[in-house]
Amino acid sequence: MSPNLPAIAILLCSFFGLMLLRVPIAFSLGMSSVFTVWYLGLPLIIVFQKMVAGLQSFTFLAVPFFILVGLIMSEGGISTRLIDFSNLLIGRVRGGLALVNVLASTFFGGISGSSVADVSSIGSMLIPMMKEKGYDSDYSVAVTVTSSVQGVLIPPSQNMIYYSLAAGGLSVGSLFMAGYIPGVCLGLALGVVTWKIARDRNYPYSDPIPRGRRLRVVLDALIGLTTVVVIIGGIIGGVFTATEAAAVATVYVLAISLFYYRSLTAAGIWNLLRSAIGMLSVILAIIGTSSAFGWLLAYLRVPMLVMQALLSLSENPVVVMLIVNALLLALGMVMDMGILILLVTPLLIPVVDKIGMSRIQFGIVLLLNLGIGLCTPPVGTSLFIGCAIARIRIEDSIRALFPFYAAMFAVVLLATYWPAFSLWLPGVLL
Repeated sequence: MSPNLPAIAILLCSFFGLMLLRVPIAFSLGMSSVFTVWYLGLPLIIVFQKMVAGLQSFTFLAVPFFILVGLIMSEGGISTRLIDFSNLLIGRVRGGLALVNVLASTFFGGISGSSVADVSSIGSMLIPMMKEKGYDSDYSVAVTVTSSVQGVLIPPSQNMIYYSLAAGGLSVGSLFMAGYIPGVCLGLALGVVTWKIARDRNYPYSDPIPRGRRLRVVLDALIGLTTVVVIIGGIIGGVFTATEAAAVATVYVLAISLFYYRSLTAAGIWNLLRSAIGMLSVILAIIGTSSAFGWLLAYLRVPMLVMQALLSLSENPVVVMLIVNALLLALGMVMDMGILILLVTPLLIPVVDKIGMSRIQFGIVLLLNLGIGLCTPPVGTSLFIGCAIARIRIEDSIRALFPFYAAMFAVVLLATYWPAFSLWLPGVLL
């Protein structure tokens, strides 16, 4: 059966046209799906059936819990404690405060699972602190924004759950395990660049933690970091699924924030729930409408056309993945990460299967590429937040970002062409 090119044109052109008119993304997806169904003469109810079907996943229940975990830990004071702990570990090095920024993002990424949450919480404290100590504003933003991408890779990661659903129901536990080594290596690569620039510019050392506070700093941080042990240990040990782990982690972080840190009040919890509901309503709308949109893409055989187009350029897996990486990097610069995961994954999975790459490995490659998009103009959400905190223009921060981009690209290439980089740990533990 030949592809229905007019229907494909209606689906894609209406979607991008509505986005250019600044129609919210969920409405753009839904309306373009409705237009295409009308053109095809299919029953309109099929759009709503596919929307509902896209939300009927037990795995997806993990998303609201992980959102709550990130919000509670952000508001519950964990970011301050992680900064103190990071300072205790590596603050004595030249440019120590910048390295503290990178290490704190590594720890916080393993709790919040969100780059934006990382920049908002860690950055709101460390960027002004770094500027006060004599660090350049553009450098402070570059360190904070790029290191926050670890939150996309180091579990728990909401984006990994989106990818799991979009890729046909992959094991979330395997994806979580696959993200650890690339996430930590990303932090190490960024740490090397951070230290090298700090040494060249003669940035100051960090203020030491007083000896009398050190034990308390360690204990406070470890209590918060136990959240990661609860989630990952429970999944690896087969005690609970990723969804159940998210629910248990929510109860745990709520308990320690209320009774150990004592940093949350009843009013604070209510505000957190309101924020979570607002975020979740947007996510639900996007996932529902993207499910209908994705079904139409499959119905119109668009993934097959994409595969044929890519393989017509080259059948060499090395070249194909270079093209895929370039495509993902370009898309990540102009569209939101969550949307791209839901839309691009079904299109590229046939290509990945054809060249023999593991879907788990490709998930890490996808997340890394789109994570870089969070740090690049014109639609880099994390970059916007970092520049707003530092009170500088985005164009003033770009030059400082280039060395960090190079380190991130190196990790992308490792994840792309070295399967064991992401697959070794889930193979051993699961």
